[in-house]
Amino acid sequence: MTRPAFSAGPKAVLWDIGNVLVRWDPRTLYSKIFRSPAERDRFLGQVCTMDWHVAHDRGVTFAENRAPLLARFPEHAEAICAWESRWWEMFSGAIPESEAAIEGLHARGVPQFALSNMSHEVIDGIIAMSPAFRRLGGIVISAETGLTKPDPRIYRQACDRFGREPADLLFIDDSAANIAAAQALGFHTHHFTDPAALRPALAAHGLLD
Repeated sequence: MTRPAFSAGPKAVLWDIGNVLVRWDPRTLYSKIFRSPAERDRFLGQVCTMDWHVAHDRGVTFAENRAPLLARFPEHAEAICAWESRWWEMFSGAIPESEAAIEGLHARGVPQFALSNMSHEVIDGIIAMSPAFRRLGGIVISAETGLTKPDPRIYRQACDRFGREPADLLFIDDSAANIAAAQALGFHTHHFTDPAALRPALAAHGLLD
């Protein structure tokens, strides 16, 4: 009888950052700017859209990226500029469950890294949001590479940077598309949708008690 191949568990953790380690939502800011949720959602659905924002993650500066919008929507100039000038009002702090997990993993000697779609203009300020970032052995952000998740190439770049194979890593992300791409490459994964489910997931992978 042929024995099944032994499947080792992950030996390290690869974290996403936005809405996994820190809470980020443009509505947090634009609820202050627009009088009604309908106006806010219309602006975010037609002007400063997430498709538009992806350019920041690819390395385009805030100034460069807003210029075409200012020309097209001059009536929204103040709100468009707020994407940069009031950027930090989109955040509502670090996620305590994730901070606690990072500290617990650090105490057990589990290596930790991060892979995030993020502008190079904001990374320093985001890292300053929580001391837990100090526990990470390295961070790859999309703006440094010109590639964004779920492009398989950025996952491979992260593995090369950190000297790890996908099978060695538990990848944690809030995006189903990013999780699917990681699974296809051989990562262990946890789809982060509920902070309370994080520690049990880490325990199930043998990384925490």
